[in-house]
Amino acid sequence: MARVCYVCGKRPSTGNNVSHANNKTKRRWLPNLQTVKIQTNDGERMRVRVCTSCISAGKVKKAPATAAKA
Repeated sequence: MARVCYVCGKRPSTGNNVSHANNKTKRRWLPNLQTVKIQTNDGERMRVRVCTSCISAGKVKKAPATAAKA
């Protein structure tokens, strides 16, 4: 599964670690993705990876919890 947000498409970005001696090595910044169950417009439940900024902004509608079967 790719490290890409289902809603906004946010993906890893790249850059350099820079030491005190100005040595540069490659590094990656990963988005803070969480796996959530969402409800689509037609009522279907899906499990997708969404970044926390989209979750806190309310861009996804979480699926309601189902009752446990006894």
